[in-house]
Amino acid sequence: MKIVYSFAFIFLLGTSAFSQSYFGDSQNQIRVSASSEIQDAANTLSNKGLDADEMEIARFLNQAGFGYTRDYVQNFKTAYSFESWIDEQLDIPETLLTEQMWHNWDRILERHEDNFNKHLANILIYRQMSASQIDQDSIAPPLSVDEVEEERERYLENIFGPYALHFNNVWWEEMLTSEAQLRQRMAYALSQIFVISSNSLLGDEAEALTSFYDILLRHAFGNFRDLLEEVTYSPAMAFYLSHLNNPKAIPEQNIHPDENYAREIMQLFTIGLYELNKDGTRKQDSAGNDIPTYNNNDIKEMARVFTGLGPGELDRRMYEAGQIDWTDEAYFGLDLYAMSKEDPLIMYQEWHDIGAKSLLNGLEIPANQAGNTDIGMALDYLFNHPNTGPFICRQLIQRFVTSNPSPSYIDRVASIFNNDGTGTRGNLGAVIKAILLDPEARECHYIQEPGYGKLSEPLLRHIFLSKMATLVPFFYYEDISFTSYDSAGIVVTLVEEFGDDISDIIDYWHNGYESFENLRQYTLMSPTVFNFYLPDHQPVGDIQAAGLVAPEYKIHDSSSSVNYLNTIFNGVGNPWWNNLWWNYHDRFTQINPKYNRYTEIFENKGIEAFIHHLDIEFTYGNMSDELREILRQFNRDVPNWVENEQIAKYLIYLTMISPDYTVNK
Repeated sequence: MKIVYSFAFIFLLGTSAFSQSYFGDSQNQIRVSASSEIQDAANTLSNKGLDADEMEIARFLNQAGFGYTRDYVQNFKTAYSFESWIDEQLDIPETLLTEQMWHNWDRILERHEDNFNKHLANILIYRQMSASQIDQDSIAPPLSVDEVEEERERYLENIFGPYALHFNNVWWEEMLTSEAQLRQRMAYALSQIFVISSNSLLGDEAEALTSFYDILLRHAFGNFRDLLEEVTYSPAMAFYLSHLNNPKAIPEQNIHPDENYAREIMQLFTIGLYELNKDGTRKQDSAGNDIPTYNNNDIKEMARVFTGLGPGELDRRMYEAGQIDWTDEAYFGLDLYAMSKEDPLIMYQEWHDIGAKSLLNGLEIPANQAGNTDIGMALDYLFNHPNTGPFICRQLIQRFVTSNPSPSYIDRVASIFNNDGTGTRGNLGAVIKAILLDPEARECHYIQEPGYGKLSEPLLRHIFLSKMATLVPFFYYEDISFTSYDSAGIVVTLVEEFGDDISDIIDYWHNGYESFENLRQYTLMSPTVFNFYLPDHQPVGDIQAAGLVAPEYKIHDSSSSVNYLNTIFNGVGNPWWNNLWWNYHDRFTQINPKYNRYTEIFENKGIEAFIHHLDIEFTYGNMSDELREILRQFNRDVPNWVENEQIAKYLIYLTMISPDYTVNK
């Protein structure tokens, strides 16, 4: 009896004080979780209901990917350790977006062609309406075959793209279906450091966006120096930060090198504004002042380094289509419209400043070198600068684990950046592994610290819903044919069908714009080069008073908060609007999220087991007693006529709008 009483006491402490508590030293922990299946000491002794391991796995997967189900968690438990899962993810090759985007675009062109009959039917109906307005008995004459073919030719040319919409589509597709979740999450994190945005003229060029994102995917686990070079020579980055066709100074014509990229590669991509210790704290001079890493003269000198870069190739698709008829090769000054958005920039030596350059307290670039050599020396210097490790690693920790990593956490990860154990500097695969396996990421006692954790990005919360539901595509369109080319000859067949698989529709499912408008966030849609939020953003109030930062709160306001509630409600709780997102592309399409597996748990196991299931999948063991009671009370108060499926969805909704879910600990 004594041993039964002791375990019962531990269980009560675990449920009343915390969702998950630890007892014993770090080597011999007793894990206790608030499982509804624990009803007596025998269950505890047999390990039935002790789900702390699942909660730890769920917490890890929440940090490392875009979403998971409990089935995946349970499979993980028997198949992986945290380290072996990371190692497997590091070995999964990248799937690049550009190739898939062009595949999707070809399908869109096919659909556009298929939709000509609908377009033609509208013309015939309009002609008849116009004739009837003149004379009710008048019948518009049919179009001739030649007139139909002329209209077909005009129609087929009247399509714009691929543009930002088609990047958004393919990004969502890959994020939702790819097995390489860690690579996708790392590329997403890097996109918030190396920022370009479709909220510019890049929005007209899907190929520029996908090609840039492919750089992030390729180098997500590669070497930071290689990433830095590809970003520098990227047409999209060069256009966005204006070092594309950046000429050497010609004073008599008042031409001077553009300083934009020179500034941002230092401020945002490598060394930051102030000299840092390896633990991310700022160095200070003898007077106690922060020490700037560079000054205005350094910017001017660095701008001279990045002169002479121009297009590497023509846009061959446009050239072969006859849309470029004034040249058959790329040249310095050719704009983004006509140049290749996939091929890296090349150096046009005659436009490069070949003078000596002295900057950054130690970077001496001699005169008369090739432009690429100058750039290589600058990139090497920035890559090897002692600031780069802590500056980049702190931001990556913020994107994956916590907004306020301790100096020791930053120091440990920056040490891996500096040397991965084999003498290699800048190994991003080793860096992300160090971030996710660090004690501050894995040991749960950090959860109790007030400054630990982060507000989950609204886009990640949105994605999570899509990953948890079973997504069923639905099509509704009109199949149109003709017996003659007048309004009387139109034959319309209404088609309604469910797809067998989400791949039937996902290539043009999510347009991204609604997420940006409602939630203030979507990939590569930042309003500025400074991302959606700065890493040091401090919301006014308790967080600022405590000396903490909370970047994501920059886009968390009354508008985005209410829009988030409505977005999740429409996706989960609204019984009259049971679709997530839809998009017109020659036909009406809809995604129907199904929550059958949740309904089955609720019906077969009851409210306590259902809450416990939500705790593992949505709050990974951190569900508060307050939220548990809210969910129980809702279940007690809901009218009898409400179906179990709808109750289950409302409980999911209440969980997803709670602090327990929106704040990651």
